[in-house]
Amino acid sequence: MRTSISIAVGVMAVAGMAANAVADDLTFGVRVETSSIDPHFFNSPPNLQIASHIFDKLVKRDHNEQLQPNLAVSWKPVEKNTWEIKLAKDVKWHDGSPFTADDVLFTVERSPNVPGSSSTPGRYFLQKEFVKVDDHTLHIKTEGPYPTMANDLSVPHIISLKHGKGATTEQYNNGKATIGTGPYKFVKWVSGDEVVLTANPNYWGKKPKWDNVVYKKIVSGPSRVAALLSGAVDLIDFVPPEDVRSLEKNKKVVIHSGSSNRIIQLVPDVSRDATPMVWDNDGKPIWPNPLMDYRVRKAISKAINRNAIVDRVLEGQGIPAGQTVAPGMHGYTDDLKPEPFDPEGAKKLLAQAGFPDGFRVKLHGPNDRYVNDAKIVAALAQMLTRVGIKSEVETMPKSVYFTRCRKGLYSLMLLGYGSDTGDASAGLNGLIHSLQPARGLGRINRGLYANRRVDDLTDAALFELDQDKRLNLIQDAYRIAMKHVASIPIHWQVNIWASRPGLVYESRKDENTLAMSTSKAK
Repeated sequence: MRTSISIAVGVMAVAGMAANAVADDLTFGVRVETSSIDPHFFNSPPNLQIASHIFDKLVKRDHNEQLQPNLAVSWKPVEKNTWEIKLAKDVKWHDGSPFTADDVLFTVERSPNVPGSSSTPGRYFLQKEFVKVDDHTLHIKTEGPYPTMANDLSVPHIISLKHGKGATTEQYNNGKATIGTGPYKFVKWVSGDEVVLTANPNYWGKKPKWDNVVYKKIVSGPSRVAALLSGAVDLIDFVPPEDVRSLEKNKKVVIHSGSSNRIIQLVPDVSRDATPMVWDNDGKPIWPNPLMDYRVRKAISKAINRNAIVDRVLEGQGIPAGQTVAPGMHGYTDDLKPEPFDPEGAKKLLAQAGFPDGFRVKLHGPNDRYVNDAKIVAALAQMLTRVGIKSEVETMPKSVYFTRCRKGLYSLMLLGYGSDTGDASAGLNGLIHSLQPARGLGRINRGLYANRRVDDLTDAALFELDQDKRLNLIQDAYRIAMKHVASIPIHWQVNIWASRPGLVYESRKDENTLAMSTSKAK
């Protein structure tokens, strides 16, 4: 049995094709399918990993989150508030028409304003003025110095003006508008079943390695494992941790894992005097909301045995966390350690906060988004109950769960987050900054935490060009937020794949499974 940081994936004909199908077809079995083919509809890994095959970005990130040229071949500040972007020449859309700066300008206009979207990647174009210099040169103007310009440009995919003008999300879903510059062309999406792609023979970059690529939705972990063992798929993602040891003993399977930038955390509602899912021991609503009290949030954190969750629920496939910035990421702070497991200390804090006998709460989480998410929520409920916070559990499919989270229906939520841009400031801007929609800040701050000092530090970091000073600003903001228990970090996820032997996959911190990262073993 071989285990490595790279992923080896087997070669297997697409399910349903003839037995003599070409060997250059690849089938993935994935836990979470895309919610749309529209690259700007929802900013999530399942959506972006499909979009990355069909469309290109101005700047791309490699498997270790390092920035690389793409449609933008260079970027540099030419004034303190202006960046110059040079675009690649001789790039063609799938229909053969040329890519120009006009396509970028159209994308900038369209992407932040997709109807029905609650988290479009186009938000990274906000507060920037794009000016066309010529067909392959752009100037981007900001209110002041903007050190993370390239990081921001690594998120949204660029779409065609010709095919996208007036196009709806449905027209991307059915293929009418789905014309990109990427290495693969869209064939079809059957919602709830599969996405089918085919190689773009005229791709302007490195030639695609696969003739056809299929993403099969297989929600159940045991079903994904069975599909791999039967040869129906070549690679599965989100391998259930409890199956890793047995699969390691199977000579027809290769297990590969890589560290992730995704934090799994509990997010408390700290903004409302009355919160919907907290009651006293008699079942009556509590006013004011106890989660607004720092001591209660600290007690919850102390009640969590992070090592037990990693060891027992995740079979060792996780890293206990004391902050939301993953190790190795710019902004990680060495002195923010995981909260020690201290149930007696938790009880004392609850008593100090006026709850010597605790209270009741309902925990909410998804059951099909993160590794063993429903089991994690159940384990957390047991831990909180032991210190007096009597906890009920409700989990549900992500499509329902995240919609309800955005509506403020919950009080204590299990949520995951992986940096959109590969920089710690993304987490500050999105998770911890107070909600300021016009500036694109606090967009996924579901507990509506707000702290003026944290906001000031975050805002200062947005415009600080000196990297040492900027790092200090980011770390100071995180120190304050974590001290105040803005959220309750539990662990960083470890990504696990299983495959048939024969090929090599370069695992990615962003947890995406990509055909472009897959190659035959030499």
